[in-house]
Amino acid sequence: MDSFETFPEQDEAKRLLRAALAEGPAHAYLLHGPRGVGKRRAATAFAGELLGDPDRVARNVHPDLYILEPLGDQIRIDPIRELRRDLHMRPFESERRIYLILRAHLMNEDAADALLKDLEEPPPYAVIVLVADELGLLPPTIRSRCQLVPFRRLSQRAIKAFLSSRGLQGEPLEAFARVAAGRLDRAERLLDADAGERRASLIELARSVYLDPQFDPGRASRSVTDIAQERGAKARAVAEEQRSVDETAREAEQRSRRAGRGAEREEILDALDLLTGWYRDLMVVAAGAGDAVLNSDRLADLSADGAPERGPAAERAAATVRDVWRSFEFNVQPGLALEALFVRLRRDLGGTLSA
Repeated sequence: MDSFETFPEQDEAKRLLRAALAEGPAHAYLLHGPRGVGKRRAATAFAGELLGDPDRVARNVHPDLYILEPLGDQIRIDPIRELRRDLHMRPFESERRIYLILRAHLMNEDAADALLKDLEEPPPYAVIVLVADELGLLPPTIRSRCQLVPFRRLSQRAIKAFLSSRGLQGEPLEAFARVAAGRLDRAERLLDADAGERRASLIELARSVYLDPQFDPGRASRSVTDIAQERGAKARAVAEEQRSVDETAREAEQRSRRAGRGAEREEILDALDLLTGWYRDLMVVAAGAGDAVLNSDRLADLSADGAPERGPAAERAAATVRDVWRSFEFNVQPGLALEALFVRLRRDLGGTLSA
């Protein structure tokens, strides 16, 4: 069994990576697909096989492994410049040096431009592996210089196997496997009690848009940002604990602030995913297809809310949330964007209050 068996499914990606090992690697790869489906584990496994030491690579202690990932909402030019300087150092132990750029879709324009030259003409010993959730956010010039390795959402069977290995059984297992929607990271968060409370709060918020005559978009926006800020504060605390001895106080503060902003952004995207899923389920129930809902543990609420006349409004609401989710890739102001979202949702669904 090779290292690629440590993550489930993804047969096409495994085939391409195994072929690269058998035939000799190209200079750059781009692993792309939804969050939480195994891209990072695959990139780490690939690096371990290329360097001939999967154990040290897995522990991030191999001297010929270089990892770059954003601490906030972007990868800026300075970390790319540091990578470029390292790129021209000869390997210490292996025949190669491997460069993993995680969440590469967060590179800003300057960073992508700085990386481009080395993607065109890298040193012969270097293999650059980019990992991205959103292929379309990367410039075509970056994409065209990499071997593309696609990843897809996992099957419900794979998610159930993961949850079952964590001790979940029965109806909760079936419900959480659906809510996870093919993502292991979401499945893992569902097992956390605090995450369960946040999910319940967000579902009630989604319902209040069309059930509460006194619904307040501003208050709804603050509810989401409060949840995000709580996660951001935890991320900042972790970043502060990991302060390097050679960092200045200003550098440490900037790093912790970027970590907090990144965590807040991820929490807001997760909240938007949940809202999209709820309104999608409402539309499905309104169409008489309750067996196909994602939030199957809340089927009673969906059945109560999913009057046929609410279906078209729920479809518009789901599309509205998806549009706002995409806008967050362009560094919008979260508070204003969320309040505008809830105004639009109220407009879409407010006419169904009596449904």
